[in-house]
Amino acid sequence: MIGSFLADGYIPPGAEEVFPPEIFGQVPWFDKAILLVIISVFVISVFLWAAVRRPALVPGRMQFTGELLYNFVRNGIGRDIIGSKDYMTFVPLLFTLFTYIMVNNLWGVTPFVSFPPMAHIAFPMVLALIVLVVYNVAGIRRQGLGRYFKDVMFIPGVPAFVYPILAPIELLTILFIRPFTLTLRLFANMFAGHMLLLVFVTGAEYMIFEVSNPALKAAGLLTGVLAIVMSLFELFVELFQAYIFALLTALYISGAVNEGH
Repeated sequence: MIGSFLADGYIPPGAEEVFPPEIFGQVPWFDKAILLVIISVFVISVFLWAAVRRPALVPGRMQFTGELLYNFVRNGIGRDIIGSKDYMTFVPLLFTLFTYIMVNNLWGVTPFVSFPPMAHIAFPMVLALIVLVVYNVAGIRRQGLGRYFKDVMFIPGVPAFVYPILAPIELLTILFIRPFTLTLRLFANMFAGHMLLLVFVTGAEYMIFEVSNPALKAAGLLTGVLAIVMSLFELFVELFQAYIFALLTALYISGAVNEGH
């Protein structure tokens, strides 16, 4: 059980919980987060292979689940947001982001694991940088370098005297603010949820097993029940954040490749 307990009182978990110790001392960067990310890639790959290896007109459970996920991303995110003309080019990216983030987030409510790698800011940051490159390159390829940045910075219909203020803001938005908010949104939700669950679980454990006061033991049981409720809520947040990241990626791509962005 994660958490620190001392004979003279309960010490709540701190930010060090998102920096797990190295698994192998000789490889200082290989920790629990890296291991979970590697396993998640393996899990996704095996699942997709199992879902498509024997396609049938009447799909089995694996094929049905795989098709459901793919159609959800392709139609519900890609086609609806980017548009029917360009969406298929970006569906592989959107599907990869959605499934990768979803599986890694779900580690946070997996028994005996209880750690979402996205609670470590480096992982959301790398994903956000990939999105940054994709939507800017897509926009430049579609409209040309000069026209792309011109349309971004000088929005039609805006009074000319506003441009000295607005143009730098719009440029900062596509180059810095978007990837920053993508990173922060995913990281903050996973970090906060992870720490909240740790407080509930370790607090319940401490009050039930480490104190003799009957009232505190009863409070510990209630805290344990609340920890289960919070786990279910965290499950929803983890799935929702994977969707939001893919959705915002599609929105940014749509703005870059469609006219009048």
